[in-house]
Amino acid sequence: MIKHIVLWKLKENAGGRDKAANARLMKEKLEALNGKIPGMIKCEVGLDFSQTDSSADVVLYSEFHTREALDDYQDHPDHVAVKTFIMNIREERRIADYES
Repeated sequence: MIKHIVLWKLKENAGGRDKAANARLMKEKLEALNGKIPGMIKCEVGLDFSQTDSSADVVLYSEFHTREALDDYQDHPDHVAVKTFIMNIREERRIADYES
């Protein structure tokens, strides 16, 4: 099983919305991918409540059957649409992919 984890820091304002509104919209868009991406087992999105200087604002935890399924997810049209939205509101991104 492949685990794909991404953490984002968001811009204070982007797209006419503040950070909190963008975080909620981002969560909604990412969680809407559940059941739409072949090979994706799970997609969970969390919004940070600690609000520290070292915190990320949004975290994605997802699981895939294989590395190939993760690769296919990256190019899936539904994911590409969400990725485009995120690229416009994010300040920073960190990622980790591993096999368990």
